[in-house]
Amino acid sequence: MPQIQPTLFISHGAPDILISQQASVEALRKIGSCLSPPRAVIVVSAHWTRNPVGITSGEKLATIHDFSGFPDELYRLEYPVKGDDVVSNNVYQQLQAYGIASELVDHRGLDHGAWIPLCLMFPEGDIPVIQVSLPTDSLRDLENMGKILGTLRNEGVLIIGSGGSVHNLHALNRNHLTEDWAREFEAWLREAVEDNHFEWLVADEYFPRSFQLAHPTLEHYAPLVIAWAAASTDKPGRRIHHSFDYGNLGMSFFEFNGETILGRFPPYS
Repeated sequence: MPQIQPTLFISHGAPDILISQQASVEALRKIGSCLSPPRAVIVVSAHWTRNPVGITSGEKLATIHDFSGFPDELYRLEYPVKGDDVVSNNVYQQLQAYGIASELVDHRGLDHGAWIPLCLMFPEGDIPVIQVSLPTDSLRDLENMGKILGTLRNEGVLIIGSGGSVHNLHALNRNHLTEDWAREFEAWLREAVEDNHFEWLVADEYFPRSFQLAHPTLEHYAPLVIAWAAASTDKPGRRIHHSFDYGNLGMSFFEFNGETILGRFPPYS
């Protein structure tokens, strides 16, 4: 009997996380070691937005280097992981059954929002991965998609939303200066998740004044909605890591409806 998996929201950060000494690197490695090995991983990344919803299929998944301006060694890194067509077809059938238009896509690999955190969590690359695109629907509609994906947790599938807790590329700096608005948004996000206010995430009347600065666009925020909905919107989550990179790039991780990490992974202030 497969073990029911939690769901995770991961801030994947800048691609150079892989060659850095950031605190989030060790946190991702530890999360991977705490989890019971899943049958497969479904990841929804901020870097694949598509309608109809795309679902990777096929045995081989290419490593997509969808970034520029970083050290050459990053472009030589590969994450040779396989897909799982049984899971891919299951996702497709479930989404179609609930009226969410979707397609199997056999010519696309994993973007950096997927393979970079997975490379740290499961470095052996021995767990099949399926990437599902982020639809362009409203935040409220993403709740339904998350609940559908969450049904696969009972089959031992780990659901990961990969984005960023604060993501404003125009506000980054190399001086390690984190501004008040970024800290205020992180505090609001933690309160929303840990005090069980799912409605705060999807209804803009609850958004703090810092929301527009923290997320000028929603693609790095939306995977959090999917990750929480894939577990249970009636239960709170817990922040299991928190740091900043490039000054204002929020690197929070949240776990939902799980006990493995909740019991073994220390909270971060």
